[in-house]
Amino acid sequence: MTTRRNFLKTTALGAAATPLAAPAIAQSTIKWRMQTYAGPALAAHVIDPAIEMFNKIAGDRMQIELFYADQLVPTGELFRAMQRGTIDAVQSDDDSMASPTDVTVFGGYFPFASRYSLDVPVLFNQYGLNEIWDEEYSAVGVKHISAGAWDPCHFATKDPIRSLADLKGKRVFTFPTAGRFLSQFGVVPVTLPWEDIEVAVQTGELDGIAWSGITEDYTVGWADVTNYFLTNNISGAWAGSFFANMDRWNELPEDLQTLFRVCCDQSHYYRQWWYWGGEASLRVDGTKMELTTIPDAEWAQVEEAAIKFWDEIAAESPTKAKVVEIIKKYNADMQKAGRPYRYG
Repeated sequence: MTTRRNFLKTTALGAAATPLAAPAIAQSTIKWRMQTYAGPALAAHVIDPAIEMFNKIAGDRMQIELFYADQLVPTGELFRAMQRGTIDAVQSDDDSMASPTDVTVFGGYFPFASRYSLDVPVLFNQYGLNEIWDEEYSAVGVKHISAGAWDPCHFATKDPIRSLADLKGKRVFTFPTAGRFLSQFGVVPVTLPWEDIEVAVQTGELDGIAWSGITEDYTVGWADVTNYFLTNNISGAWAGSFFANMDRWNELPEDLQTLFRVCCDQSHYYRQWWYWGGEASLRVDGTKMELTTIPDAEWAQVEEAAIKFWDEIAAESPTKAKVVEIIKKYNADMQKAGRPYRYG
């Protein structure tokens, strides 16, 4: 007959005879290295908050070590380094990182493709650019994660620009495709490491910068070495993206992929209001740069030249033609929609 005492004794012996389960081995933290196109001062706004948020939420499961412009590799080598796996992820435009895809020319500042910052996410999320970018990058072993808008493209110069003639001979730091377009107006595009730009303007190696809006000019110090800001722009918003090595991306659990996307979206949102508000407030209250303007009738020549430039690009490949057709349709739709989507 089983008594309470015998039951407890038998149970205790059974427990002692059964070895304890081995403690679960802690999974090692996933570590990524990511490089941005931006220097430290700019990165404090365009990327630091998103990565800090990701690392805080991911905790011991995953941590991303962030590097700034040219710290690991030159910006022009970012794509190759990511493709090889030397870098796990990148924040850049397609143009600056020398992407070997048919969509490269549309990253950064494709002239007059956008008028406002909201144009960029709408083009990607509602007009089909996401699908084209995904196909192009998947074919070369890279994951295109998310595209968003940055600031518009204006000229910051040492001498005033009040007419198209004033652009002739100006040595300007700008993006590859923007430089290709602007060269027809006498601009001399110059490529230098991002961190060297301020000194290059001071020493006279550069006459100006067509790489940003006024928010960045003040944030990164370029407003300290230039005197004038041209209110005409060749693009309403820079188009940039987050990318990752495809193998590294596929190795992530689905929830960490989702977390990374959410942090990218938060980064896009931050820039929407930071740039939009900054561009206005610094035009009104900024004291370092005098505003200049090329008259609308004369600037119309630049806008007309952009349409011809679009057609030149479209003739280069079927994929480029498809993107140009989307950009044309989008801008036509916005024009038909009227104010506030388009004025004039």
